[in-house]
Amino acid sequence: MINDLINKGLQLSQHSMFKRFLGKAGGFMSKPVKLGMLLTTAYGKLVDVDSNKSGFAQVKDFMQTFIRLVKAYSNGSYRNVSNKSLLVGVAVLLYLVTPLDVIPDFIPFIGFLDDISLMAWFIDSFQKEITNFRTWESNSNFTPTPGTL
Repeated sequence: MINDLINKGLQLSQHSMFKRFLGKAGGFMSKPVKLGMLLTTAYGKLVDVDSNKSGFAQVKDFMQTFIRLVKAYSNGSYRNVSNKSLLVGVAVLLYLVTPLDVIPDFIPFIGFLDDISLMAWFIDSFQKEITNFRTWESNSNFTPTPGTL
């Protein structure tokens, strides 16, 4: 099942709508206030979703780590990440927080399937970046607190 989600996410990453988000991601990276608002919105969307699936908990944890990575990059404390990873990840966050995407989020369950698929693809593609960041976090004694970035 996870491979199906990853493949669906790959297809979504090549969709014209996602490519528009990818174009917007560069603008967000150069505007700290807009980026901060995006990170807060994405974080809120991730923590508000209630699911008993362990796979979802893993996706949620990964995306919350990515949000911390972007914040650390934005404030200059972490730079060991490729620009491509940042742009694609910010585009995924934009896609996640936008209710009107390939499958609108207001459609029960199915509306979030494209979001989950895109996140599964992102996780599969950028696991190394997140692993490196988590290592940096643990070596720098960084402890994220619930409800904050």
